[in-house]
Amino acid sequence: MSMEAIASGSGAASDEASLSALARARLARHKQQVLAGRLGIFVFIVAGWQIAALTGFIDPFFFGSPWGICVRLWDWGLNGTAYGSFWLQIWVTLEESILGFIVGVTSGIFFGVLLGEIPYLAEVIGPYIKIVNALPRIVLGSIFVMWLGLGLPSKVLLAAVLVFFVVFFNAFQGVRSVDRNLISNARILGATRLQVVRHVVFPSAMTWIIASLHVALGFSIIGAIVGEFLGSEKGLGLVIATAQNTFDANGVFGAMLVIGMLALSAEGVMAMIEKRLLAWQPANTRDSNIQGL
Repeated sequence: MSMEAIASGSGAASDEASLSALARARLARHKQQVLAGRLGIFVFIVAGWQIAALTGFIDPFFFGSPWGICVRLWDWGLNGTAYGSFWLQIWVTLEESILGFIVGVTSGIFFGVLLGEIPYLAEVIGPYIKIVNALPRIVLGSIFVMWLGLGLPSKVLLAAVLVFFVVFFNAFQGVRSVDRNLISNARILGATRLQVVRHVVFPSAMTWIIASLHVALGFSIIGAIVGEFLGSEKGLGLVIATAQNTFDANGVFGAMLVIGMLALSAEGVMAMIEKRLLAWQPANTRDSNIQGL
C-alpha cells in the first residue's frame, strides 16, 4: 500500500471522528437547551403563581399557592391523611394503575391481533366494540363500583377498560397494515398460521402496539383515579375528593402534583422499555418514537 493511500485513509478516519464529535456536541447542547427551557417554564409558572397569591391577585383559598401545596404535602408525609398513611394512598393508586395497565394491554393485544387476523370475527364483533367504546367512562365506573364494590377490583377493571381500547385499536390496525408479501412468503416456506402470527404479524405490528402504550399508561392512572373518585376506601382519588369537599385547594393541587410525578416516572420507565423492544429500528426513528413530543 502506498503512502498516499495510507494518508488518505487516516485523513478520512480523522474527518469521520471529528464529524462524530461535532454531532455529539450538538446533541448535548440541544439537551441542555431543552432542559433550560423546561426549567424556565417551571420557574415562571411557580414564581408567578406564588407572587399572584401573595399580592392578592388571586385568592389562595380557591387557587392555592405553591408554598401552601408544599406545606400540605409535608403534613401528609409526616402525619398522613384522614384515611391513613399518605404513602399508602400513593401505593394503592399505583397498584390499581399497574394492574389495570397489565390487564388492559394483554387483552387489547390479544383481541386486536385476533380480530385483525380473522376478518369475519371483526365484522361480527366490531359494532359492539364501538358501542362500548362510545359509553362515558364515568358511567362504566359507577357500574363497576355497583358490581364489585369499593375495593381494588372495580378500579382495576375501569383502568383496564380505558387501556384496552387504546391498545386494541392500535394492535388491530397494526395487524391490518402488515405487508401481505411477508405473510405469503412465510406460508410458501411452510409456516403454519400460528407461526405466521408469532414470527411475522406480531413483530410487524409491534411498532403500532408500543406507540399506544404511552397513551395507555396515562389512561390507566386516569381510570384508577376516576374509580377512586366515584367511590373507594383508599387512594389518591379519595384524597382529592375529600380535599375538594373541604375546599382544600392546596390538597387538591398537591395530590394532582403527586399523580403527575407518578405519570412522569412511569413514562420514563416506558421509554426505556420501548428503547429495548425497538432496538432493531434505526436510531433516528427509535429516538423520535421515544421522545414523542
